[in-house]
Amino acid sequence: MHDTNAFDTGTLRLFDEVARSGSFTAAAELLGYTQSAVSRRVAALERAAGGPLFERLARGVRLTPAGAALHRHAVAVLDRLERAGEELAAIHRGHGGILRVGSFATANIDLVPGALKRFLERRPGVELRLTEGLSARLMELLHAGALDVAVISDYPAGLPGEGACTVPLRQDRLLVALPAGHRLAGEADVDLRDLAGEPWIEAAPRGQPTLLVTACAAAGFTPRGGARVAEWSGKFGFVAAGLGVTLVPELAARAVPADLVLRPLRGTTPARQVYAALPEAPLPAALELVEMLGE
Repeated sequence: MHDTNAFDTGTLRLFDEVARSGSFTAAAELLGYTQSAVSRRVAALERAAGGPLFERLARGVRLTPAGAALHRHAVAVLDRLERAGEELAAIHRGHGGILRVGSFATANIDLVPGALKRFLERRPGVELRLTEGLSARLMELLHAGALDVAVISDYPAGLPGEGACTVPLRQDRLLVALPAGHRLAGEADVDLRDLAGEPWIEAAPRGQPTLLVTACAAAGFTPRGGARVAEWSGKFGFVAAGLGVTLVPELAARAVPADLVLRPLRGTTPARQVYAALPEAPLPAALELVEMLGE
């Protein structure tokens, strides 16, 4: 690109409108320009870009591959500027605007809802937009600018790479869920080795590394395969029926039904670390929410 001054906000808005409408004439009418003025500005933009951005057709125009690439960046820039304007207006109005929050499923059982409740009590004018997903997917959305803060864990994907700031929130230790009539249900804590012969209710496909496999390996045995149940509610149903036992992250303890018994594991067991991830230039509201998550 030769003249970066050609990529000013007004030109990008004009370029976006031509791309969306497929017509110099339609874009001119919408933006209050003459068609010749639109043509001149697009031509100047194409010179700065080093080549054509539109194919001129018998009726209208369409983006070239280079034009499509530039349009993606233009939309991102314009969206970011719009969000900046919304945030500034919200600040002047008093704590409004939009905060986009992502979190993994078990964090939504206890950690995230409590923090969001406190956050909204302090900032009632903020509109929350929530996304649930696996940690790796949440980091993709954060890097793409689609999230303002993400609650993630370091298992199984590990810590996120460059382009994000992570704040440790808590350790999420493992508990064992037993049917109420289980022989170990009355113990204060349970040695994992005492469950070596039990069938285990799991969610992951067989052969995939899990915290259960890691914990049992550290205890000196391979867990005996039981039912494979994807949803937490289903896993709890199988345990309640006496068909096996399962490990439960402490974050999910609130969701465990009353007819099951949760016990901590004796000794050192694997745990995942929970983090809040932020973009390199976080919003003030996102920083405030992270502070509450840490509480």
